[in-house]
Amino acid sequence: MNSKKQKPKLLGQNTTYELEKVNAKILEAVPNPHVGTLYSIRFSCPEFTSICPITGQPDFAHLVIDYVPDKKIVESKALKLYLFSYRNHGAFHEDCTVQIAKDIISCIKPKWLRIGGYWYPRGGIPIDIFYQTSTPPKDLFLPEQAIPTYKAR
Repeated sequence: MNSKKQKPKLLGQNTTYELEKVNAKILEAVPNPHVGTLYSIRFSCPEFTSICPITGQPDFAHLVIDYVPDKKIVESKALKLYLFSYRNHGAFHEDCTVQIAKDIISCIKPKWLRIGGYWYPRGGIPIDIFYQTSTPPKDLFLPEQAIPTYKAR
C-alpha cells in the first residue's frame, strides 16, 4: 500500500441519502491492497430499486457486480449510497444496469467487470440484463451468477 494513506470520505460518517437524482460522484475509490494479484470482487444487491419512467411504479432487481481490480477498489459504503440514489430515478432496466457498470468503470478503471441485473417480474415477465467489459482474465476463479429462479406467488 502507498505510504500516503487515502482515507475514505464516507466510511464512519453519518449517512445522508441523495434521493433527488443519481450521482456517480458518490462512488469512491480506495487503493487496492493487493495490486498485482489476480482476484475478483463481488457485490450483490438483492434489493435494488428504481422507478419505471412510464408508469412511475417501483422496479426491483437483484444486482450482481463482479470485477477484477487494478489499482483501485470500490469503497462499499459509497457503492451502497450510489445504488440507493436510484430509488427515485426513472429509467428502464437496461439503462440502470448498464449505467451502473459504466459509472463503476469510470471510478476505478478495473481490469475487468461484469454486471447481472436480475429484474423481478412486472406484467409476468422478468427482464435480465447483462454487461461485461471483455473476456474474463485467464486463470481467474469466477463464480457463476446463479440467482434463484423467479417463482409465481
